[in-house]
Amino acid sequence: MQQGRYAAKVVLRLNRAKTSVGGRVVDETGKPVQLGDYFGKRPVILSFVYFRCPMLCSEVLSGLEGSLKALSFNVGEDFDVLTVSFDPKDTPENATEKKASVLKHYQRTGAAGGWHFLTGSQESITVLTNAAGFGYDYDEKTDQFAHSTAIMVITPQGKIAQYYYGVDFPPRDLRLGLVQASQNKIGSLADQVLLYCYHYDPQSGKWGAVVSHMMQLGGGVTILSLGAMLVVLLRRGSDSEHRGQGNSQAYVR
Repeated sequence: MQQGRYAAKVVLRLNRAKTSVGGRVVDETGKPVQLGDYFGKRPVILSFVYFRCPMLCSEVLSGLEGSLKALSFNVGEDFDVLTVSFDPKDTPENATEKKASVLKHYQRTGAAGGWHFLTGSQESITVLTNAAGFGYDYDEKTDQFAHSTAIMVITPQGKIAQYYYGVDFPPRDLRLGLVQASQNKIGSLADQVLLYCYHYDPQSGKWGAVVSHMMQLGGGVTILSLGAMLVVLLRRGSDSEHRGQGNSQAYVR
């Protein structure tokens, strides 16, 4: 079990950690898989829990599920989710039960093929949690874990793009994180505008407004609006002049 200075804390591993090298794990059906098999196509949200957790882990999964349900993006289509147990005692049966509970509330077609609940050996768990900077500590007296609460948005190449802390994850922040991690392969023009105007702060795990960018964008919109108004006024003036000339010609005849 993880011990030491960073136990139960999150250590940032932004952009430099490749989490897909975490070795072999077992999916909820009991099938051995390579973690890297889940990367390469779409962004991935990674969450660490343990399935026997009496309270906090369920709150993390409930908060994540609620935030994802508020998005128009779909698990298994636009991005994938990996929920990994850091308890080597957890089994595929535990994973199956937890997956069924979460997807019962999420209720999106195709989600079962995109949200994976994984277990593994202590060796695999240690490699993966170290790569992600996720800390936890086992208490033998209570047979429970002290652990941090965070999820990570990961690029298709397996590098961590953002961390989000706590048990409540703002849907707007997750949407922007997924769009950025996908390298703009998902999302809309409005998302691109928001990405220009907002910046991710890794220390707080939140997106905040970039005032200078908003002012630049606002100035550009103002100039375009004034230009459009000028064109309309010029056209109206030209139309009025033509009508005036027509009336004068009619009077002369």
